[in-house]
Amino acid sequence: MATETTPARHRPTHSGPLVRHTKVPTLVFENARDVDKHVALVVESLIRERSSAGQTTVLGLPTGSTPIGVYRELIRLHKEEDLDFSNVVTFNLDEYWPMDPDSIHSYNRWMHETFFDHVNIPAENIHIPRGDLKRDEIEAFCDEYEYKIEKAGGLDLQLLGIGRTGHLGFNEPGSPRNSTTRIVTLDQKTRLDAAAGFFGEENVPLRAVTMGIGTIMSARKIILMALGEHKAKIVYDAVEGEVSEQIPATFLQSHPNAIFAIDSAAAGELTSTLMPWVVGPVDWTDSLEKRAVISLSETVEKPLLKLDERDFMEHHLHDLIKERGPIDAIRQRVFDSLNGGICTTPAGTDKKTVICFSPHPDDDVISMGGTLIRIADQGHDTQIAYMTSGNIAVFDHDALRHINYVHEYEKLFGTATDECRALYQKLHDEFASKKSGDPDSEEVLKIKALIRQTEATAGAETAGVPADKLHFLDLPFYRTGQVSKNPVGEEDVQIIASLLREQNPDQIYVAGDLSDPHGTHRVCAQAIIKALEVVQPEGIEPEVWLYRGAWQDYEPYEIEMAVPLSPEVSLRKKMAIFKHESQKDRALFPGSDEREFWLRAEERTKQTARRYNALGLPEFYALEGFVRYQGQL
Repeated sequence: MATETTPARHRPTHSGPLVRHTKVPTLVFENARDVDKHVALVVESLIRERSSAGQTTVLGLPTGSTPIGVYRELIRLHKEEDLDFSNVVTFNLDEYWPMDPDSIHSYNRWMHETFFDHVNIPAENIHIPRGDLKRDEIEAFCDEYEYKIEKAGGLDLQLLGIGRTGHLGFNEPGSPRNSTTRIVTLDQKTRLDAAAGFFGEENVPLRAVTMGIGTIMSARKIILMALGEHKAKIVYDAVEGEVSEQIPATFLQSHPNAIFAIDSAAAGELTSTLMPWVVGPVDWTDSLEKRAVISLSETVEKPLLKLDERDFMEHHLHDLIKERGPIDAIRQRVFDSLNGGICTTPAGTDKKTVICFSPHPDDDVISMGGTLIRIADQGHDTQIAYMTSGNIAVFDHDALRHINYVHEYEKLFGTATDECRALYQKLHDEFASKKSGDPDSEEVLKIKALIRQTEATAGAETAGVPADKLHFLDLPFYRTGQVSKNPVGEEDVQIIASLLREQNPDQIYVAGDLSDPHGTHRVCAQAIIKALEVVQPEGIEPEVWLYRGAWQDYEPYEIEMAVPLSPEVSLRKKMAIFKHESQKDRALFPGSDEREFWLRAEERTKQTARRYNALGLPEFYALEGFVRYQGQL
């Protein structure tokens, strides 16, 4: 189900509610899967229509995490519904330079492994910018690339993602509207966002070959996809801001047939999402009233109970007064809702079995460490399920340090065997010959996983959860040894379902961080929900709470349970995070926030408490916020 936001001149026929406030048509879907299905359906319809007329279909294709779901759906359509790609011609947006096409970091290799190897597009119809050319050969290649697009009849459909800088392809801020295929220098933010795939920012190439803005804009139809909360700000800038070379995606506002297809998380900062009452009439519900009044309080910088009629009238909320008034009742309802959500006994007073599902081995203490401490200290059967090993996030030098420690220990106590010495030498040789960004061997991955496991155990014990209450699930979808992961499968779901059957918890906590830049949090949450659906007929129906904190916290209007943290509990939480030594000083994949995890976690919980205080609620040192799962992520 999608809602559509689009100016009148671009208004297509659509069953969803129409909100005219964006400068480019914007379809908002409930989740990423719905975006994938919609975009794949558009591609499928275009191919079938043109094939039936004996015409080729020319597609412009992107890479990255955003289009993976679309490619998987197109592969399914090919295998299960006979979608024929034999008359399709493709042109990819970009490629790093320099880059060997067989490198694990190459978009050439990525496209073949992710899509081309699974459908029947003829090899001669596939075009990808080359990253293995000499510098003086690139200009001629780019001219030839443009010529091939023109010779193919132009792009029928261009699919796009969007970077945090608003770049399209690798057209960084400052790219001119009429630019064509060329070599470019990558923006620092772009390289930082790509660092995970290269196992470190220092391994990301400084340049790339990309289609130009002019090339992209020549496509007859354009669909830009954006998924996740971390794309919300740039989506807002692109569809509601002014056209600017500093945000290349804004050029799409002038395209006659461009559409944004985004999930609800990426729509989080659109006016229709944040303040729908500004856009037009709304059906006032308790949750919308709460959002509006808290927004008003923070805008005029007054506590909730001090808001007056003038504040409401001057900020587009006269309709709220008419529908839900009087004002004193509105104020009091919102205040009582927030105040009633402050909870010092998150698991209740009777002893319960509680499981915190932690996507990585440190999300538990980073995101809800204070609440874990409270639950454990209050005598509940507190357990933690670590869903993945987190092994790819360990620096080589940390792994090598542990390997050397074991070797020296064995020498000191004379316990070394020939097999141990041979393995030690093999591992040392591997690290010595390893090139930047090369994947690890199985032995090294096991060592890195063990490092994360022992750190998680120490962190959990600091939070009051003993080692025998920890479950290391090591879900199969994560075991690729690379940043890109497999989709969740039946085995992943059954592992979680087995734990739920074994423990039959009264309450579980699930990471709801949809802004996770690597997708693991989102994937893990989906796997848990599927497992809950499996065990529900068996009478296993725990209370489900969503937590955040690794990248951002819930907004006050979203929070349904706010757990206060004292200075002492906050200190224990910090000490628990410190146990994750391999992640402490500098995480391998920090995301867009480069602060140490303990610092970002501490500041965010304090900031939530400050916002509650400014709303006129009781003052606390820090707060962790939770949302009850209502059947949608």
